Amino acid sequence: MPPPMLLLRLACLLFLASACGLRAAPASAAPVEQWGIFEVSLPGPTAGNPFLEVDFSARFTHDASTFDVPGFYDGNGTYRVRFMPDQTGDWHYETRSNAPALAGQSGNFTVGPPGPGDHGPVRVAATYHFAYADGTAYFPLGTTLYRWTHVNDAREELTLHTLAASPFNKVRMIIPPIQWDPAHGEPLFFPFAGTPPLGWDFTRFNPDFFRHLEQRVGQLRDLGIEADLILFAPYDHGRLGFDRMPAAVDDRYVRYVVARLAAYRNVWWSLANEYDLMHEKNEADWDRLFQIIQKADPYQHLRSIHHSVLIYDNSQPWVTHASIQNGSAVEDAGRAELYRDVWRKPVIFDEVKYEGNIDKRWGQLTAQEMVQRFWEGTIAGTYVGHGEVLQVAGSNDTWTDSGGELRGQSPARLAFLRSIVATAPNLDPIDKWQDSRLAGQPGQYYLLYFGAAAPANWPFVLPKEGLTEGATFAVDILDTWNMTVTPVPGKFTVNKRDAYTFADAQGRSIPLPAQPWLALRIRRVSP
Repeated sequence: MPPPMLLLRLACLLFLASACGLRAAPASAAPVEQWGIFEVSLPGPTAGNPFLEVDFSARFTHDASTFDVPGFYDGNGTYRVRFMPDQTGDWHYETRSNAPALAGQSGNFTVGPPGPGDHGPVRVAATYHFAYADGTAYFPLGTTLYRWTHVNDAREELTLHTLAASPFNKVRMIIPPIQWDPAHGEPLFFPFAGTPPLGWDFTRFNPDFFRHLEQRVGQLRDLGIEADLILFAPYDHGRLGFDRMPAAVDDRYVRYVVARLAAYRNVWWSLANEYDLMHEKNEADWDRLFQIIQKADPYQHLRSIHHSVLIYDNSQPWVTHASIQNGSAVEDAGRAELYRDVWRKPVIFDEVKYEGNIDKRWGQLTAQEMVQRFWEGTIAGTYVGHGEVLQVAGSNDTWTDSGGELRGQSPARLAFLRSIVATAPNLDPIDKWQDSRLAGQPGQYYLLYFGAAAPANWPFVLPKEGLTEGATFAVDILDTWNMTVTPVPGKFTVNKRDAYTFADAQGRSIPLPAQPWLALRIRRVSP
């Protein structure tokens, strides 16, 4: 036991350190995986309005890498900053704040290799396509679930269970509630303090709302599903007021969302759904909000905006990819492809109408029509999103509105599509001015989609690009509706036929079953 005089001296030193505002650095944290989340949580001031009056952030450093990361107030005197490390090794952090209790806190932590299924955030790759940060190809096969986090725990858990068994690896979802029906007791949470319908304190956020949202985003991440988060939507029509907040509130809201959620590797930012129906905002407002996200997000997650009629200027540098609503464009690959040429960015047709049986024309696609639009968009070198509004007797609930269970026939066929592209290279148009049915990589890999046509045969003829005399190919017949792959017997060796094409050296054609929804997969096998 230390002598009494030593204990007295230690007590005096601790008192002086406290009186002078000195604090010991937090102990080194447990390791976190690459592209996981490291969080610093500190107690801080509660007086006044911390959401408005306290600035809090942290600087994270590793070798030559530096990230300045915004923090946020999580209520009950707790301040947090979340960081997604992009490299393994030893990291250091130091907090910054205008509140002395939160400033100058520092510590170290170690980042280990990514865990199973962790490929990092999705990025743009090869101009028109996507890949995870570790280079793994990513083919977005998305679905739409606008209000799924605004209902109740039982239905939300059912939605997650359904997603886990589905082919979908991206979900479009609206952050703020867009409906309020007291008879159904929903939604459970609202983003601001106050009471519905219009008793909000727009200077104070509701941490419970965002914790619930974070829980669901994290569960999507664990399922390998990207969360395409829609920050604004026009469908409230002023009933709750989240669609027509003052500009200063919009700006604070966007910064708060980014501070809380940017560390989740599966996050994408969608500024709005059908932004052009939000008549209280103009183009300059959307430009400003885009730039706020671009500046606030340390990791530069993907950014887009969705339209109804008036397409946003997707050439702007803060737009990473185009989010398009157009069902007719993906009735034909040639039409869909034109959007790529305009912006030279990835194009996702996030809304092409929905498989459904409702009385709205946007919700009356058959499953065959939905699947065809996916294939046409894929052949165009673009991407397509799914939606389902199939109602059953006694219920108005639908998948795209509020989740639950899938009822349609298209998801199984979209799983088949995903299995095909999983072993394919990036798909780009090959002879777009002559034959828009053909996509792949010239000389190596081709997908030829016949759609609703029902050919009895196909002459083996390919565009000349990438081909040489004697190149040999294997062919599979794909039945995109019945989900079968039938190898064609033998191999096909090509010779130059004319100035534009190569053909099978024996002049052969491939016999087909004369039914719709067929495709051919043509893969080079030698030399």
